[in-house]
Amino acid sequence: MLLIIGNILFFWSVSVDLFGLFGAFPSTDKLLNPKSELATEIISEDNKVIGKFFHENRTAVKYEGISGNVIKALYATEDIRFDEHSGIDLGGILGLFWSALQGKPRGGSTLTQQLAKNLYDTRAEELGGHLSGVPGVGLGIIKAKEWIVAIRLERSYSKKEILTMYLNTVHFGSNAFGLTVAAKTFFNTKPDALTVEQAALLVGMLKGPSQYSPVYRKERALGRRNVVLDQMRRYDFLSDEEAERLKATPITLNYNVESHNDGTATYFRGEVKKELATLCKEQHLDLYTDGLKIYTTINSNIQKAAEAAVAKHMRKQQADFDKYWSGRNPWCDEDGKEIKDFIVNAAKRSDRYRQLVQDLDGDKEAAWKVMNTKVKMHVFSWASDTGVYKYFSPVDSIAYYKHFLHSGLLSLDPHTGQIKAWVGGITYKYFKYDHVRQGKRQPGSSFKPILYATCIENGFGPCHEMVDAPVTFHNDDNNTDWTPKNSDGVYTGERMSLRKAMAQSINSVAAGMLKQVGIPPVIDMAKRLGIVSIIDPVPPLILGASDVSLYELVGAYATFVNHGQYIKPIFLKRVEDKNGNVIRNFIPERRDAISPTVAYTMVHMLKGATTERNGTALGLYRLGKTLIGNEVGAKTGTTSNYSDGWFVGCTRDLVTGIWVGGDDRSIHFRSSNLGQGARMAMPIWSYFMDSVYANPATGVTKGPFEKPLGFDEQLNCAELKRQDLDTDTAGKNTYQAPQPKDLKDEF
Repeated sequence: MLLIIGNILFFWSVSVDLFGLFGAFPSTDKLLNPKSELATEIISEDNKVIGKFFHENRTAVKYEGISGNVIKALYATEDIRFDEHSGIDLGGILGLFWSALQGKPRGGSTLTQQLAKNLYDTRAEELGGHLSGVPGVGLGIIKAKEWIVAIRLERSYSKKEILTMYLNTVHFGSNAFGLTVAAKTFFNTKPDALTVEQAALLVGMLKGPSQYSPVYRKERALGRRNVVLDQMRRYDFLSDEEAERLKATPITLNYNVESHNDGTATYFRGEVKKELATLCKEQHLDLYTDGLKIYTTINSNIQKAAEAAVAKHMRKQQADFDKYWSGRNPWCDEDGKEIKDFIVNAAKRSDRYRQLVQDLDGDKEAAWKVMNTKVKMHVFSWASDTGVYKYFSPVDSIAYYKHFLHSGLLSLDPHTGQIKAWVGGITYKYFKYDHVRQGKRQPGSSFKPILYATCIENGFGPCHEMVDAPVTFHNDDNNTDWTPKNSDGVYTGERMSLRKAMAQSINSVAAGMLKQVGIPPVIDMAKRLGIVSIIDPVPPLILGASDVSLYELVGAYATFVNHGQYIKPIFLKRVEDKNGNVIRNFIPERRDAISPTVAYTMVHMLKGATTERNGTALGLYRLGKTLIGNEVGAKTGTTSNYSDGWFVGCTRDLVTGIWVGGDDRSIHFRSSNLGQGARMAMPIWSYFMDSVYANPATGVTKGPFEKPLGFDEQLNCAELKRQDLDTDTAGKNTYQAPQPKDLKDEF
């Protein structure tokens, strides 16, 4: 009797924290609104989760989404009287010792008690009292608190709610928190589809995720799973025959641990994080723990096609690059000589070296010694999806990685501005730098359509003719002349239309037109088309001398397809909280940049690259099927030393831009045979679009560009000549179908 009274007094004293001896409890608000870390999900337009932000990878499941097999396994193993007790199972506590003696172990705490431990840290320092540090007594106080919290949970929540909260908070190892992530991590399935043996394996792991890991300790995991199956048989959730059959079944996993470095659209996810930083700060949200739903414009099928196309071409491109530079280093100056101390200087600029110098109290000699000490490293290689091991010093690894070529791809719907695919590089795990929006490089002749749009707006038609002859610009400031050369160094003296000149990327004609329209109007056109980077007001701007991002350039080309209306490329639709409440909707910025007539005329100009004789994109005929039954506008771009290869392809549904180049501008091919945009970048576009068109789920189809209402401009140059020439003369100007020839590109 005294023992019972003593226990009652003890629990009462703990519950009221008598004289501050026992410490406080979680607040009522915290008890009624328990907060567990929930991963934020990034969702594609076709409702696929393409990535997450998390400290603990946890996605909540509702009771209706839990497999009955999991519930049965959990009851049988952890708390068979869960539906009967009120948080504390006194009979279960007494029976615990008897079960242990019989060799039929089960959990000693109820599910509600375990939930109390998962939700609230009763050992937290701020909840401690004067007696908390007393050996033995402190542990008793902690257990009493857990019991009391369990009872309070039972009074506040239904049994289904408690069970659901429990399965959303438990840890299964392998960075899997909660049943949803565990089902995906170990079996690539959903929690409502877990089979009996899968449920038994997961429930068995709760006793010790590392001890019973089916990945690293398979035999232990198998034994523990079979204990759970025996428990399910004991409580009639399974027949003897079912239990024996399932116990004989080997463990089969479809194992994949989610990581910020892996999966789909990794570079895109990094941009989403940057874009939402301000919103989260304003709304006091935690991107990693608040379980937000981020709805994006990315199409998962188009994104996968883009990533596959980049990987396919860049694997081959890297092999060609390695073969080209075999036995030599690719970092060289304008004369083709290797840059002295290139790697040494790069190493001394690295964060690793600077941190070493700081850690070693400024001893640069000691830091440099560490930088040259070889260790076993795991490095990226196209030869293996999982990378390879090398014995490298940090300096060796810098030299190794400088040999790689990189790429960026951006594809958007020109009519909505919605980005459908974003590939910022060749592998996010090893190269975090984004080449879509973060990186800016010289666009080469892919900038020329901005010049020609200026010409069209100023009254020059696609059929206006210029002579392919040298054009010189004089600089009065330093008394120098600049005469742009054509890619082959030859001036044909031929009269050619602007459309043909842009299709073949003739530099002399572009220079001649710049003299007629002037530099300021071209810069103004660039700004109206969404180029926010600084364009230097110098004649070489027509050859893409000023750096721009792929994000800017694709937005500019999309304006041509969208009847002259510029839409700032957008990739977010809305953000919701964990309960589905909309925090923010994202509306694209729009403005009329050029007239529909000028825009459609520019589409006609761009189509010249795929239809005019010697057009720079005729190579698409032999690369794939995208041109068949389709209208395609395109432009290539190559910088003067072949360090940057560009390609922008336009169809009625998608405008897609691609860049390929080295990490540094001094790392490049040295000839147009391999270093031009048509070789470096265009194949990616062809592989990508072929894959997109082959998959009906993308919703992208072939067809002609939409002509704006009321458009009546005459674009057929041969027809225009017929109006001014005699019939015999006009016959010499009849249009001839293009024939695929050796690729020709430009500086």
